[in-house]
Amino acid sequence: MNPEYIEVGSQYYMGWGTLMLINAVLVQGKNRSGLAWFFISLILGPFATLILALVSKLPENQ
Repeated sequence: MNPEYIEVGSQYYMGWGTLMLINAVLVQGKNRSGLAWFFISLILGPFATLILALVSKLPENQ
């Protein structure tokens, strides 16, 4: 196995994992479940970020 391949693969997974965390924090600011969107971001990745940018903030529960 080529060492360059391993380095590029690990950068890809680090970026995807960072995006998952960013999405979880972003969605909590919109009063939605951070844990649920963390796992949704695992599957959808950058598309989940686009969806989160387009959804509106939910009203806070009284």
